[in-house]
Amino acid sequence: MSVTFDTTLDALVKGVPWLAHGLPLSEIGEQHWSVLTQDLPLPVAVIREPALRNNLRWMRAFTEASCISLAPHGKTTMSPDLFAMQLAEGAWGITLATMQQVRVARQARIRRIIFANQLIAPHDISYVLRELNADPEFEFYILVDSEAGVERIARAASAAGLRNPVRALLELGQPGGRAGCRDLATAGDVARAVRRAAPYLELHGVECYEGLNGSGEDGIRRVHEVLEFSVETARTLDAQRLFDGDEVVLTAGGSAYFDIACNVLSNGPFSRPRRVVLRSGCYLLHDGEHYAAHFERIRQRSPIASRVSGTLVNALEVWAYVTSVPETTRAIVGAGRRDLGFDAGMPVPLLHFRPGCDERPRALSRDWKIAGLNDQHAHLQVPHGADIAVGDMLALGVSHPCTTLDKWQLVYLADDEYIVQSAVRTFF
Repeated sequence: MSVTFDTTLDALVKGVPWLAHGLPLSEIGEQHWSVLTQDLPLPVAVIREPALRNNLRWMRAFTEASCISLAPHGKTTMSPDLFAMQLAEGAWGITLATMQQVRVARQARIRRIIFANQLIAPHDISYVLRELNADPEFEFYILVDSEAGVERIARAASAAGLRNPVRALLELGQPGGRAGCRDLATAGDVARAVRRAAPYLELHGVECYEGLNGSGEDGIRRVHEVLEFSVETARTLDAQRLFDGDEVVLTAGGSAYFDIACNVLSNGPFSRPRRVVLRSGCYLLHDGEHYAAHFERIRQRSPIASRVSGTLVNALEVWAYVTSVPETTRAIVGAGRRDLGFDAGMPVPLLHFRPGCDERPRALSRDWKIAGLNDQHAHLQVPHGADIAVGDMLALGVSHPCTTLDKWQLVYLADDEYIVQSAVRTFF
């Protein structure tokens, strides 16, 4: 895998062997390091590359079968090298949420970005306008939900003599939710404000986020409501000829309900071509709990998802040593809140390996459980009589990969034998 940011390794960074200080990132694969022969200091974050590539292929097959586009949310990994892999597998663009994230993507020469946020700060606006003027091929989509927000950007764009317009997506929301217009009247007012801001802003579509509505039948009903409101608003604005460009963009789709977003946003006629853009990001690494359960429900709901060959699989693991076995049913593992996300559930023990004894890791049963986390320790409950000893190695899976990856500056990509093939930097 080619490396976008070919920096040198710093042994002060977690997961870097102290003897590797100064090694170029691009030469990691040549070292043939193995997780299982303890070439790497633990804890260490590992992405299984075959699983990663499986997930890339599955999502490409799903989006192509659904005739929709994908702009995966980059905040999941914040790794330009992984962005490049997603774009190479057909992603239409990359979604980002902060201007620091945008700067990382622009450093990696990404030319189509959805900024899934409001553009407010003067220095952020200034940076975007500079990038747009410097690169005529740069397409930058922002969210707008107020006339004041539109006018704020328009004034700065006029002063900067902007030549490459900002592409606006009208953000829609729901009572009690996050940002976004709550009704058609407000949406129409904001859309007309964008029209008045020409030639500096153009209205290219509508945006919503359906993923905060919970689960169960009531949650599904609310998901449908916010998506149907998006289609209704887009059709109204289309009838009033308030959209610019050759197509209308309708975008939504977190990682839990992307099948419903795909179906609802594809409904109803428009006067011009429509592009449905999903922004799911967690599909890339998936997980073994939270999104795994959501994905099974997606396959049950969606005929297309059920027909696509294969499945999404967990690709991210954090390996750590057993450091203490103070009780017969309790062990302490050397990884904690500083290494593992826990906002969507506790880490899950996946594999057990005893260096010098085992040839391969063995899968663990569900009665091995992480009962709690400290900053640097995990409390592992094991069955009575379990074969576990100090120095054993465990692979821990996570729910919601976003909040695990943000704890690692360097993540290794390994094959199924846990031989390191390459590594990626993250920029959180």
